[in-house]
Amino acid sequence: MNKNKLMELWKREEEQSFKGWDFSYIRESHSEEELPWDYRSIVKNHMNDKVLLDMGTGGGEFLLSLEPKAGMTYATECYPPNIELCKKLLPKYGIEIRAIESDEHIPYDSSFFDLVINRHESFIAGEVYRILKPGGRFITQQVGGKNNKELSKLLLGKYPSGVSMDFNMENTATRLQAVGFKVVNMQEFFPRVRYYDIGAVVYYAKIIEWEFPGFSVESCFDRLCNLQEKLERDGYIESMEHRFLIEAVKETGVR
Repeated sequence: MNKNKLMELWKREEEQSFKGWDFSYIRESHSEEELPWDYRSIVKNHMNDKVLLDMGTGGGEFLLSLEPKAGMTYATECYPPNIELCKKLLPKYGIEIRAIESDEHIPYDSSFFDLVINRHESFIAGEVYRILKPGGRFITQQVGGKNNKELSKLLLGKYPSGVSMDFNMENTATRLQAVGFKVVNMQEFFPRVRYYDIGAVVYYAKIIEWEFPGFSVESCFDRLCNLQEKLERDGYIESMEHRFLIEAVKETGVR
């Protein structure tokens, strides 16, 4: 194991550009256990002629894959590079994009949407409730608080404090119910992910900075070398992710 070459290689991975929410660059370098639900299919089943909001659309990749109806589809995003990307892309498909600065205010009128979807984006339950019409549905898939905790510890030497391990399906469902939602479906799963190249770990850790706060190749080089030795011995580095799905309905007769 030539450490100088590894440093050079990993630094290149650290400097790779990232746009939208597209991890195709490391697709061949890792494998992920499938979730027991299909978020995309669940959303598609509820899209017919609905006024739709995609919260935290990223680069709009997932939203466009749904083939949403022009003039009835809206999106929010908070990350400036993604906002600029979406402003150039989404209006071509009849989708309105708005920048959002705080989860406490979604810039739309009350009872405006039939369907609000949220894939891995933060939210405030009461604000989502406000913008939904009576009978409207909220579908969210979230990254739970235990996501990649062990991998974070291997890289950083400690568990990161940015995300609470209490962020899970049960606690989130309770928050939704507290503002008036009826939870109609909830599932939770802990998929195993295997990395076959430490460069892919570097790329991921640099992007997902809230799970790996303070990570850099230089500051974590010795720990990366330890992972390289483990990979050469076992053939992969394994991590545990945390996902949960919740569907909730704003019952009719309320506003």
